[in-house]
Amino acid sequence: MALDVPFAKMNGLGNLIIVADMRGRDGPVSPEAAIALNADPATRFDQLMAIHDPRIDGTDNYIDILNSDGSRAQACGNGTRCVVQALAAETGKAVFTLQTPAGILSAEEHADGLISVDMGKPRFRWNQIPLEEEFADTTGIELQIGPIDAPVLHTPSVANIGNPHAVFWVKNDVWTYDLERFGPLLENHPIFPEKANITIAQVVARDHIIIRTWERGAGLTEACGSAACAALVCAARMDKTERKATVTPPGGDLVIEWRDDDKIVMTGPAEWEFSGHLDAETGAWSRDENAPSQEAI
Repeated sequence: MALDVPFAKMNGLGNLIIVADMRGRDGPVSPEAAIALNADPATRFDQLMAIHDPRIDGTDNYIDILNSDGSRAQACGNGTRCVVQALAAETGKAVFTLQTPAGILSAEEHADGLISVDMGKPRFRWNQIPLEEEFADTTGIELQIGPIDAPVLHTPSVANIGNPHAVFWVKNDVWTYDLERFGPLLENHPIFPEKANITIAQVVARDHIIIRTWERGAGLTEACGSAACAALVCAARMDKTERKATVTPPGGDLVIEWRDDDKIVMTGPAEWEFSGHLDAETGAWSRDENAPSQEAI
C-alpha cells in the first residue's frame, strides 16, 4: 500500500471534491480507488479532480475527472475552482490554463478569493449533446416523466457544457419535486446514450435562477457548476433571462455569464477542508493531521 499521492478534501458550494496531486506519477487514479474513497464518509465526494503534468504546450496541467461511481466525467466547474485554489495556494499564481477532457479552460483566482472559470462554448445540436434521436429544436425536446396527461416534468432544454445536460423548467419551488426518485430514471433514459445530468430549474427573475441537480455518475449534489451554466445558457437562449445571472443551487450562489464571444464564465468560491495522502490504486488513505489551513496539496 503506497500512500504517496497528496490530496485535499475540498468543496465548491457544498459540491464535494477531492483534488489529487498526480504530478510526476505514471497512470491515473483508478476507478476502484475512487469507489473506495467514496465509500468512506470522511472522503465521500461528487467528483475527484486528478492534477497531472501538462500534456500540451501552453497549459499548466492536465486534469482527469472521476465521478463517485468510478466513471469518468468530461467537465466539473466546481471541481475546477477547487483545483485553481489548490494550485494558487501552492504557487502564488492567480491565472491558470488547464486541459480537461472537455477542452482547454482558463481560470483565475480573484483578490476576494472568488474564482472564475472559462467553461468554454455551449453546444446545442442534438448530436453534440448527444441525443439518441434527432431534434431540430433543443430548447425543448419530447421527454416527460409521470402520467401522459399530467406529466410531473416535461419538455427539457438540452445542452452540452463539456457533458450532457437536461434542464426541466418548473414554476413551483424546485424542492417540491422528488428529484431523488426521478433523477436516476432520467439520467439513464435511452434518449441519452452517454447518460445526462438532470436539473430542475425555476426562473425567479431575469437575473436569477434556482436549480437542483442530479449529477450523472454522482447523484444528488449541493451544487453542479456545469449544470448552473447549462441552466443559464438555455434560459437566455429562450429569453427567460439575461445572458448574465445568479444561479442558485442548494449550496449557494454562482454568477454565470454567457459572453458575446459565446464562452461561459462561472464565478464562485472554493473551500479547503483537510489534506492527506492516498493510494491511487486502492483508495486507501491517511489524513495529514498538522496541515495548516489552505495548504491544499
